[in-house]
This record gives sequence, structure tokens and C-alpha cells, in this order.
Amino acid sequence: MTKRTVNRRITQLGHSEIRAMTQACAQLKGLNMAQGVCDTAVPAIVLQAAASAIDRGDNVYSRFDGLPQLRQALAVKLLRDNGIHADPETDITVSAGATGAFHAACLALLNPGDEVILFEPYYQYHISTLLAVEAVPVIVKMASPEWSLSLDAVEQAVTKNTKALIVNSPGNPSGKVFSVQEMAGVGEIARRHDLFVFTDEIYEYFLYDGRRHVSMASLPDMAERTITIGGYSKTFSITGWRIGYSVATAQWARAIGAMNDLLYVCAPTPLQAGVASGIQALPPSFYHQLAKDYEAKRDRFCATLAQAGLRPSIPDGAYYVLADAARLPGTTGKERAMHLLERTGVAGVPGEAFFAGQEGSRYLRFSYAKTDADLDEACRRLSTLA
Repeated sequence: MTKRTVNRRITQLGHSEIRAMTQACAQLKGLNMAQGVCDTAVPAIVLQAAASAIDRGDNVYSRFDGLPQLRQALAVKLLRDNGIHADPETDITVSAGATGAFHAACLALLNPGDEVILFEPYYQYHISTLLAVEAVPVIVKMASPEWSLSLDAVEQAVTKNTKALIVNSPGNPSGKVFSVQEMAGVGEIARRHDLFVFTDEIYEYFLYDGRRHVSMASLPDMAERTITIGGYSKTFSITGWRIGYSVATAQWARAIGAMNDLLYVCAPTPLQAGVASGIQALPPSFYHQLAKDYEAKRDRFCATLAQAGLRPSIPDGAYYVLADAARLPGTTGKERAMHLLERTGVAGVPGEAFFAGQEGSRYLRFSYAKTDADLDEACRRLSTLA
């Protein structure tokens, strides 16, 4: 028998359905509503600052945890917008996107066999990262269509092997925004059982209907055990730049930084400079307008889905919507997604990517982070289903 085999962990990691549908969409020259590429305009100050950094020769490694001006800008932003006190010299690690930050944190703080609780529908990459580090995902279901959370179910999921929980708010794919009460309840469970809480807050500025974002680390007695993950891929429409970060108290940040150095050395230096300038220069009105614009996109797209017979679970935040596609031909989400793509040229993600059981087969996830012209075209195409 040959010794040259792939790592056994790879057998657990299927190819991302998000990427698979993006490829299928490209082959059919369709309109990609599957991947959250966020192809809206990048703020000019962000582009200009990155270009200036390149021109002046800032093209070598930064420190493993990021440029000082970016860490300082993040510290100011975290206090102002999140109520999190973070020392830019010891608590913040800039990484290769929020996904990279999460992977470095999991490698640093989880051991093989550690159980990690996360909420369904979940983001597929969270599951994949846990499997890659040989942790054990434990699923707690949320109830549709509001994706409400039972704290009793969370409590029952905790065992002697539980090490952490993952909170994704605003959520991908559901658009769920955790309330203060839900956050406090999850935090109380984490304190009682001495658990880490990993939070994915990448969509923190995409909030609708007057909702506000609550960071777990801002709650009483939660900063020391919370690993806050964020980034600017979505907020600044720079998903290809891969600039994310983690925030943790110094003892955890040291371990996360060591893993970040090992995996990535550093995030792209001139692009860090661009993000730092954007954080420093853009006024609060930028973020308010961002939420207002995306709320309008949500309303327009969800109305079209409803008219097309694809009942949407109206998101509270982020820029995704889960739609009930049970009326489409097929018995799996993939069959329904491919039918929709072939008939209308609109690509969505099969719901099985976000659910552990059969419930996912009835859903498709769409991203409405599109230009107005592309969103209009998607709505026109989907309206032919009505």
C-alpha cells in the first residue's frame, strides 16, 4: 500500500458549495448571487491609500500582527463602535481576512477532540475550520423563520469536552442579529462552564430596521474569554484583499499571533495601509448610509423572492437571505439550485451547506451584495418564476 496519501482530515472537508455554485454560474454565464463577493464600489480613500503605500515602497513584511497604524485605528474603532478596550500592542492580530483570523485562533486555542458549539444554520467555513483542526462541531438548531435561539438547548449541548461556542452576528447565511438578551444568555453559559466564545462580527455594520450590533466582549466579565473576529472585506467591498483581525486579551493573543505568523507571516502590507486610512477617515455617515443602502437592496430582493414563490426568511443584518425553494423541482438543494440556475441564470447556494440535516434541502441562500444594475437583473430573471 502506498504511503503517499492525502491527510485524513481532507476526507471530512468537502469542496465549498459556495465556490462550486460560483463555478457552475461562470460556466453558464449566469448572475452570481451565490458568493458574497460584494462587488459594490470601494471607498476612494481606501484605494488611494493602498496605491500610495505601494508607490512609496511599503511592500515588505509588516510585523506579524499588522501595521501599527492599522492596529491603532482598530483599537479606536473597537472602543467607539463595539465598547471593547483593546491594547493595539498586545491584543490585536491582523490576519489574512476574518477567515484567516478564525483559523489562527482555532489552531492556537483548540485541541483535537475539543467540542465547539455553533448554531444552525451555520457558516460552512466555521464547520470546515473546526474539522481541519480536529475539533468536534456540536450543532444547536435555531428555529425558522426568525432563527430564534433556545438557551436551554445550548445548556444541554455542553459536555465535559466542550471548549468553546461560536456566535456569528449578524449571521451568514441567516442574517440573524443576536439580541442583547441572547448574547447575555450565551455569555452566562460560557462563564458558568469556563468556555471560550469565538465571535464572527464581519457584518457588524450591515444592520436593518433599527437594530444595533452587540459585541460579546463588551458584556460584563466576557472580554477575557471572548475572541472577537472582524474585518473590512465586506464593509469596504474589498473581499479579495484579505484583511481581517482578531481581538483577545494578551495571553490568548500571543498564541493567536504565533499561529498567524506561522500560517501567513503577515497580511498584505500596502492593503493594510489602505484599510487603516479608511477606518481613520470615513465618518459615521458612511456606515449609516451603508446600512440604509443594503436595507433597500434587502427589501427589493426579498419582495421579488416572495413574488416568485421562494419565501424568504427576512434577514435582520448581513447581506444574505435564505429562501424556501421547496416548490422547485428536485429533492436536494443542489438539484433545486441547478434548476434555478439553468432556468433563470441566477445562482444560489444549496441549503445543505448550512444545515447538518435534511432541513437544508429546502433552502437556497442568495447574496444581494450586488450593484443596483445586477440586482435589478436578478429580480427581473427571478420574476419569470411567478
